[in-house]
Amino acid sequence: MALMRRRVGGYICSELCGSVMNQRLYSSRVDWKQLRPMILKRIKNRAKEYPIKRMIQVAEEVVKAREIVTKGVSTLLQVVPIHSCKFCPEVHIGAVGHEMQSCHGFKHMIKNQPHKWGPGCLNDILIPVESFHLENTFQDEIKHDQRFDFPRVPAVLELCHQAGADIPDEVWHRSGTSSAIVRENDEKPAAFLPEELRFIGQRTIEAWERLRLGVTKLLLVYPSKVCERCSEVHVGLSGHKARMCGVFKFEGWRGKHKWKKADVDDLVPPKIVWHQRPHDPPVLVDAGRDYYGHAPAVIELCMQVGARAPPKYHCMMKAQGLAPPIK
Repeated sequence: MALMRRRVGGYICSELCGSVMNQRLYSSRVDWKQLRPMILKRIKNRAKEYPIKRMIQVAEEVVKAREIVTKGVSTLLQVVPIHSCKFCPEVHIGAVGHEMQSCHGFKHMIKNQPHKWGPGCLNDILIPVESFHLENTFQDEIKHDQRFDFPRVPAVLELCHQAGADIPDEVWHRSGTSSAIVRENDEKPAAFLPEELRFIGQRTIEAWERLRLGVTKLLLVYPSKVCERCSEVHVGLSGHKARMCGVFKFEGWRGKHKWKKADVDDLVPPKIVWHQRPHDPPVLVDAGRDYYGHAPAVIELCMQVGARAPPKYHCMMKAQGLAPPIK
């Protein structure tokens, strides 16, 4: 028995030693002084391939679609009332604000409170997402001391700029002055025919879909980053070094962002709102929140004037769902 154990042990040791001896060992000592010029040369050669010519047309279509969406939403806000909560980011599109008790306040210290509605604005529907404006995709990282040397521009326009789109100066200027407050709810709405409003709404929905599809295609080629802890977006190879994340003492990362790959929802937020179906009550109550559906704010705004929503949103809107029971 003892002899068998010795033979088994010797066989196992020989197998293990043989597998170790056959492996190729790499040294951890790397001369980075010799590798640095090679790395910089590869980066410089890679920069010559950008912008990709086949993606320039996609970037220009995204810029055009963004202008159509902005203009269409601005026009519809003159007709359709919009309500924004004064203490949280909740938005409701309709004649009367809903009665959902879902307000959490400024610091998320309360919950299940009724909303206090006020007039909304364009930024409540199209959430502005800004990033640093770079000259090219392969520019050096922005240091913390350089954060005021680079202007802040809309992230979608920055993505299109790096993709090679020729963006006019008026588009850059108009992007910074689009937060005007819409009309008060008691003011007289603008005069538009129903057919005109329906056409504007349908064109806005189609442009919204083209915008999101184009941004999705550009993100497959041009890298963009978003912080996991906040909503900061950076269009480029790697995130910037500006320490702007976290404003409270208990947040131990001292303003450093934790970057991850950005998605289309990070650059073009859909802003989900409650959807009021034809068979729902005039005012959405808190007791029926399990029956009501949701929709992106742009889609809901256009549906208020008779536009048709794409079929992919029907499940979210619970178009064929039941109405809440009447008590």
